[in-house]
Amino acid sequence: MTTTTENYGVDPTPSPLALLLLGREADPNSERGVDCPGDLPAASDPDLVARARAAKEKLGDRVFILGHHYQRDEVIEFADVTGDSFKLARDAAARPEAEFIVFCGVHFMAESADILTSERQQVVLPDLAAGCSMADMATAEQVAECWDVLSEAGVADVTVPVSYMNSSADIKAFTGKHGGTICTSSNAKRALEWAFEQGEKVLFLPDQHLGRNTAVLEMGIPLDECVLYNPHKPNGGLTAEQLRNARMILWRGHCSVHGRFSLDSVNEVRERIPGVTVLVHPECKHEVVNAADLVGSTEYIIKALDAAEPGSKWAIGTELNLVRRLAKAHPDKEVVFLDRTVCFCSTMNRIDLPHLVWALESLAEGRVPNVITVDAETEKYAKAALDRMLALP
Repeated sequence: MTTTTENYGVDPTPSPLALLLLGREADPNSERGVDCPGDLPAASDPDLVARARAAKEKLGDRVFILGHHYQRDEVIEFADVTGDSFKLARDAAARPEAEFIVFCGVHFMAESADILTSERQQVVLPDLAAGCSMADMATAEQVAECWDVLSEAGVADVTVPVSYMNSSADIKAFTGKHGGTICTSSNAKRALEWAFEQGEKVLFLPDQHLGRNTAVLEMGIPLDECVLYNPHKPNGGLTAEQLRNARMILWRGHCSVHGRFSLDSVNEVRERIPGVTVLVHPECKHEVVNAADLVGSTEYIIKALDAAEPGSKWAIGTELNLVRRLAKAHPDKEVVFLDRTVCFCSTMNRIDLPHLVWALESLAEGRVPNVITVDAETEKYAKAALDRMLALP
């Protein structure tokens, strides 16, 4: 396994973005960026691991800890289950005896867990500043304005919204209210197939790349039938004719991590490592996905490495914490990071061991911090959209 900076293994050269990874700086693009209340334990405290174990043992079955794949190892160590955002929300719903759900992820994930769990359960996010810049790229007001633009163009009645799981509860509610469904990176094709059975067009929110890659590469929709709606331009930067001619109306949003990978990254790693298999997430740009050997969700990436032959070589285009974990889990394979610079999810990385200890000790002492609550009206329509996804074959 290559790990040196010189060889661009799983420890690439830090970029300015990497300075956020310790969770001690503010990210102006993070969702719900606020400070964590209370006094955090010092990161240098040698007793952090013991304190986390003690608090978790004291809480027993009252607490259930969820750890997203992109979390730090020091946090994953205490997770009862790991997975992607939707799997974790469903796991939480399957544990009704747990009074507290501690979600080590980001804000929209905790919202989804609150929507899917019972009223007696409380969802806790260890750091309220753990957000998602992609989710922030589509606000309720912007999407409502977009729908007005579609109505004025005469296409709203034949357009079905499909929203990626990586969206706020407000956007999920908009989707449910307008007869649409939610999708994950694993079932995006099936969600689009369902949507085109209901209408002629799809408004895909908020990740343009997942929408474009799924439509063009998996469903055969021509690229020129995909248009990009920019909420920062009048009428989304589109004419009524463009909207009428389009089948896929893609929201101008993206993942700040996966959007950093480039075609140069793919070409460079192929030159450097002959015989390498390039495996990327579908949130990557269209040209990157086109140039890769394999494309798939986080769960797909993990399963592909598990099934890979010993001695095989892999360049992975997804979040660095996961790539490092895969490299460590597969010492019989060469696993490298696709890019030369750090691609941590800066807001996901805000949840570190001090934040987790603070949250667990607060719960053990009878205080419930950082509760994530979705109001009843929003929950009603967001759950309708999620239920439609769950009903997909």
